[in-house]
Amino acid sequence: MGYTLAIEVLAHSSTFVTTSPARTRRFDLRRLYTALALIPAVYIIIAHLAPWALTLLLLVVGSIALLELYNLSFPSHLSRLLLGGGLTGFALTLTHSHFSFSLSELLVGTVLVAAVTVSISAASTEHHWNDAVVILLGVLYVGFPLSTVVSTRTLPGGEWLVLFLAVVTWASDTGAYYAGTLWGKRPLLPSISPKKTVEGVLGGLVLAVGVAFLAQWWFTSELPLADAVILGVLLTTAGLLGDLFESMIKRRTGVKDSGGILPGHGGMLDRLDSLLFTAPTFYYYVAYVRGLSPPS
Repeated sequence: MGYTLAIEVLAHSSTFVTTSPARTRRFDLRRLYTALALIPAVYIIIAHLAPWALTLLLLVVGSIALLELYNLSFPSHLSRLLLGGGLTGFALTLTHSHFSFSLSELLVGTVLVAAVTVSISAASTEHHWNDAVVILLGVLYVGFPLSTVVSTRTLPGGEWLVLFLAVVTWASDTGAYYAGTLWGKRPLLPSISPKKTVEGVLGGLVLAVGVAFLAQWWFTSELPLADAVILGVLLTTAGLLGDLFESMIKRRTGVKDSGGILPGHGGMLDRLDSLLFTAPTFYYYVAYVRGLSPPS
């Protein structure tokens, strides 16, 4: 029910459009070329540079994803003042672990700033309170999950934990894409995502668990082998929910992709949709279930 309400608000000014359920079994080689170009750079930033480098990367890609979300939600109008408030709230949410304020303090402050911003911009927008809710939901949807990646980086061995999160999430997405393209026959939820199949989900699960095994053996031996299996399953499930959640937003707004910045992948939000659900799942598991904690 909460997700449905969020989707309705995010897409309040858009028209519902039904897309064709037809699927194609062709591989888009641009996906491969884009991945080959980006993976080495992302690996270096995660594993070999200071934590701030990862935060800056997330700040850039997250801002692009947030702008794409706002463009989906506001096809005809977008207050620059509200947009600036949303991007500012996102930046503060993402970087809060580098400073002394807590996330709860930040969220309260963001709400207060949004209220003031709405009051200032009320004369220039017809649905200013709805717009403010969309802006705040965008900050929560994109900013909070990415902030848990930054928090994961602060844990002992955090660079390798973030790498584990990244490769298992990527493996789940990749396995689902190729298994679904090759063998997909049974639609999973055609009313939400016509191309997603049961076979694709199973392919993503198998590859995610296999990669989790390899990652545990290679660079995250502090995680027990059982945790690798559990995380493979949890991250696949969370990633699927993230993918479906974004698909619902796009179907409500009548678009296929959130943008076109990444050839073969669509927009930045399309590339991050799984991570926005896997990142909090992973962080809270390793920090509270496994008992890892940031250095004092």
